[in-house]
This record gives sequence, C-alpha cells and structure tokens, in this order.
Amino acid sequence: MSATVVVCAVTTVLPAAASAEPLTVPGVASDSGAGVERISVAPDGTQGDGDSAGATITADGRRIAFSSLAKNLTPTNPVTGERVFVRDQRTGQTTLMSTLTSPIQRPVISGDGQYVALWGLLFRDTKAFLSQVSSGSTIGVNCSGLSCSQPSLSTDGRYIAQVATFSRPPSRQRIEVRDWRADTAQTVAEFDHTVSARPSIGGDGRFVAYQDGQTEDVFVWDRTDNTSSGPIEGPSKAATLVQLSKDGSKVVYLSGSDTYVHDESSGTDQLVPNVRGVAIDPTGRYLLYAPHDTTGPSLTLRDLETGTDEIVSNQLASAGTDAVSAGGRDVVFHSTADGIVPNDTNGKSDVFIRRFY
Repeated sequence: MSATVVVCAVTTVLPAAASAEPLTVPGVASDSGAGVERISVAPDGTQGDGDSAGATITADGRRIAFSSLAKNLTPTNPVTGERVFVRDQRTGQTTLMSTLTSPIQRPVISGDGQYVALWGLLFRDTKAFLSQVSSGSTIGVNCSGLSCSQPSLSTDGRYIAQVATFSRPPSRQRIEVRDWRADTAQTVAEFDHTVSARPSIGGDGRFVAYQDGQTEDVFVWDRTDNTSSGPIEGPSKAATLVQLSKDGSKVVYLSGSDTYVHDESSGTDQLVPNVRGVAIDPTGRYLLYAPHDTTGPSLTLRDLETGTDEIVSNQLASAGTDAVSAGGRDVVFHSTADGIVPNDTNGKSDVFIRRFY
C-alpha cells in the first residue's frame, strides 16, 4: 500500500451552539410533516415486546433496517432471538430479513434500500451476510480471512467493505472491498495487528475511509489507482473514524473530545468542538452528533454550511452511522426513554425516526 501524507490543512471552527429554533415534535408524525414516530411496532401498531436498536436508513428515508429481539413485529416469526428487520415507511410494512439467532451486530442498509448487510457468529467464526430486501434471500459474503466483520455498503449494495481477520498466528487483519456479483476483492489495507480497524465506503464504491486502530490514524483509499492518502488528521494527533459521506466528499473523525469534518477536495477540516460525531448524511452537509454535556439534548443534527442545529432527541438516545437520510430530512435512533412518543409502556429499547420536513 502506498501512502501520501496530507499536509497544510486549514481548520475552520464551527460555532459550538447555533441559533436555529428546534422544531416542535408531536407524539406521532404524519408522512407529510415533521415529528417523531416509533418504528419498532407490530403490524397493528402495538409496541414491540423486545429490545430494538441499531437502525440505519436509506438516502430517501423510505426504508429503515434495525435489529430486534421482539417477537411481534411481523405476523409470523419462525424463530426467537435477535433478528434483522426492514421497515418500509411508504407501505408501513415490516419485513423479517434474517433468521440468524446468534448475536447480530448492527445491520447496514444500502442507500437504494435494496440490500441489507449484517454480521454475526456462524459456528465459531464471524461472517458477513447480504440480504435482498425484495426477495428476502440471504447471500453469504466470501471472506479472505477466518472471520469477516464491520460491513459497509455502496449505494447499490454491490460493493462491500469489510474487515477480514486472520486469528491463527501471526494474527493480522485486512480491509477489503468485495464485489459480490463478480466475486472479486481488492485489498484496501493490511495490518499486522487486530486493533480496531474499520472501513466506511462511498456510494459508488470508489473511495473507502478506514481506520488503523493501532496507530490511531484515518486514511482514504481510492479504487481507481489502488492507493491510500493520509493520515487525513495530520501527523500530530490521534484520530478515530466515524464515517465517509456517500458522495465521498467528507470524512468525519474524532480526535480528543472534538469532532472534525474533513473535506476531501480541499484537504481542510471543520472543527465541531466538544461533541462526539455519530453520522453524516449522504451529501456531507448534515452532521449528527452527541454533545458531551449530558444536561442537554442527547442527539443533535447540525447543518455544516450554516452552523445551525436541530434537536433530534432531548431524552437519552443513541444512533450509529448511516442514521441520517439525504439532506438531513430524517434521523433514526433508539432509546429506552418512555416519553418520546405517547403510550410507551413496554420498558424496552425502541427504534424511532425523527423527521424534519
């Protein structure tokens, strides 16, 4: 792997607080307006009877993938245990996508809503799987190592970036991009350790941002010439990858107590101080973050162009990457709080969608 060090980056500091008024959040939103709605519900609207979490959303906000222990989200559930579901906001239907009962890590839905990637234990090894939303069929994704994990999907679901781990001595790991249709793979990076490597792929599969956990550096790989640039944070500080925007324009990373949004075209960074970046929308304009100050909102959406904020949740809540639809229109998250929507009495972690338009 060749590497080009990025130097002379200019940092732009965004305001720590913004002046925009948060939108009023009714208990349940309609399709035509802003608000918040619980997603992890049974076909008749009954609240889920098990914990739900790990939601990701498509670019247009139509489909949401999440994992759940609930047994009443679909009319018939053939197995018990943790499974992956897809909620179609247009039809109001929830579909069971996987019958794997081993512990499942957070699923990822492709930007066009056609595929869902997930990973979990298969016998003694961790493997990645791809499920087609329209048919429900599951495809096993090949892996160059004994185990593969942390899948990240291109917009059409064709390219999967994942971490392949080789546990037999010498222990090592490889970040690879696999074209599952052609059954070919390219190596993005290879490490002689197994510390916190993670990829995030762009929408067309050309760029992959990735993290070397041992050196605490973040790089960006370009498929066209098979080279990596970075570390994007420069040589003087440690960094942890959050996400590459699907248009490939922005890389969000953490350093110390701050969040940085790196612009790939200019090599400059925007600093969002004293917050933990969680996700960025596909256009690279809207940043979802969690303030370190626990006395205020738990999740906030920032317009990086104007510096204005909108509150996603005032109550304790969590979210992950790919949790924001294009243009910052929707945010998905999960929470055990019982006051986000009316009549929340199940005492479980539920998945919600927050609409801003």
